[in-house]
Amino acid sequence: MKRSPHEIKYSEGTLRMARFAKALGHPVRIEILKFLAEQSCCFTGDLVEIFPLAQSTVSQHLKELYEAGLIRGKIEPPRVRYCIHEENWKKARDLFADFFQKQELG
Repeated sequence: MKRSPHEIKYSEGTLRMARFAKALGHPVRIEILKFLAEQSCCFTGDLVEIFPLAQSTVSQHLKELYEAGLIRGKIEPPRVRYCIHEENWKKARDLFADFFQKQELG
């Protein structure tokens, strides 16, 4: 009998780590996070000036990071200001550190 992946029960930590990993799965998103980690906050337009990408592309990457909870966005019409979501940033760091520490290869 074949098992469906939908039958597997995942822990909250596993699901959260998978969501963070998905958001980190593109090099531009990692670079955006590095940039935001060095700033207090910035606007989408600031990132468009730094990265040679269309504003719509930068916005898609920001949306993915936002939905994963790694960044926060505050609407300051007509712009949106983005910052690292510090609480979730720490959760991500701890989840990955714990995972890799427990999964040491012999």
